[in-house]
Amino acid sequence: MMHLDIPRVVMAAPHGRSGKTTATIGLLSALKSAGYRVQSYKKGPDFIDPSWMTRITGRPCRNLDSFLMDREIIRASFARSAMDVDIAVVEGAMGLFDGVDLEGSGSTAEVAKAIAAPVLLVVDTTRMTRSVAAMVSGYQHFDPGVQVAGVILNKVARPRHENLLRAAIERYCGIPVLGVIPKGEKFRIPDRHLGLVPAAEDDDLAEAVDGAGGTAGAFLDLPGIINVARQAPPLGVQTLPGDTPVLAGPGLDGLKPAMPRARVAVFWDRAFTFYYPENLEALVAAGAELVPVNALVDTQMPRVDAAYIGGGFPEIFAGEISANRGLLSDLRGSIEAGLPVYAECGGLMFLGRSIRWRGAKHAMTGALPFEVTMLDKPQGHGYITLEVENSSPYFEAGESLQGHEFHNSRVENLEEDKIKFAFRVTRGHGINGAYDGLLYKNVLACYTHLHALVTTNWASRLVAAGEKYGTGK
Repeated sequence: MMHLDIPRVVMAAPHGRSGKTTATIGLLSALKSAGYRVQSYKKGPDFIDPSWMTRITGRPCRNLDSFLMDREIIRASFARSAMDVDIAVVEGAMGLFDGVDLEGSGSTAEVAKAIAAPVLLVVDTTRMTRSVAAMVSGYQHFDPGVQVAGVILNKVARPRHENLLRAAIERYCGIPVLGVIPKGEKFRIPDRHLGLVPAAEDDDLAEAVDGAGGTAGAFLDLPGIINVARQAPPLGVQTLPGDTPVLAGPGLDGLKPAMPRARVAVFWDRAFTFYYPENLEALVAAGAELVPVNALVDTQMPRVDAAYIGGGFPEIFAGEISANRGLLSDLRGSIEAGLPVYAECGGLMFLGRSIRWRGAKHAMTGALPFEVTMLDKPQGHGYITLEVENSSPYFEAGESLQGHEFHNSRVENLEEDKIKFAFRVTRGHGINGAYDGLLYKNVLACYTHLHALVTTNWASRLVAAGEKYGTGK
């Protein structure tokens, strides 16, 4: 057992839309500007908030998920990525105690307990004065295993409002106010279906958020927050593996296998940005040399032995993707020749015949026999559990898998006589409410996002399939 001294805090709130993202990005910006090495985390399955947090800190944000991961996995993942930093910041999700059941399984509170981190509660103070103390006190005492160590007040109207709020928390709660963000402060990342806009999509927007994050950070008590973070106790973890590569920055640079076994294409551009750092690291640990592919500009596939196409928003860039006929044709031909391909969500959409959105229809790869239509409401959103029904190079029949899905798209006109379904859905929606995962030759395309720390054999099997393809065996 190792015991690591890692200053850390969890940014939580009584409910969603309280201002956690505002406060978290402000804190990360302030810490970075002050010269601290910062590691960020996001509670639960999310790719979009982490993209902004990665941009600010320069280090890949990582997900801590108490539904998919047990406490030891959470602690090990946290410790492994935070061993060399000055402070770690975890952004929660929804309300502090909100989970998937009455016991709060999968909640931000469970993550805070797993890593023994103090919690800063971000409170929307709209039309509230003394009542803030009753709210904060309730969160302080609801679960004795959770330490609410400070409060950040959001949407504070004027100095008199601030003074009343501070006095109430000081008298009745006995914890410090560590930030006051004024009402009307200009800080908002534009919304889109499935959440906010990813950082990689718009350079002008990213620069604006950088500036807004710095502004929000000016309203925080940075020394006070650091003092709370340093009060976290030493974190006990099992011995960490020393041979697993760690992604150091927001790109693929520097992530090289010790013993290359296969070249694996990773679609890495503005349309495809949804990748867990641990998935990429697991591929490299298994012997993959990662080769970036840009679906918007690269006109042909590089020489590779397999491909990994993650999620994202291909519908936003459907016109550019569709116009890149050289790449689409080359990938389709490679798939027909047996190239192993693993695709998730946006990757699944990309491999179909077309995407229909906002009255326009755009041709896609055409490697798989279906079309995709974008809808206004989510078709699948949340955790998903699967039973492997048909074996593939990546999973054996009878295995059980856990992951998550979030998509507003629907598969239509699927020619089921040309494919097999990989998974039977036991929780969630998948492709049609009953099945997920389309198998065609050496392709597996699904709506489910998997995490390599939970599905531990996925990466080695993808690399093995690429190695077999590359050697012609």
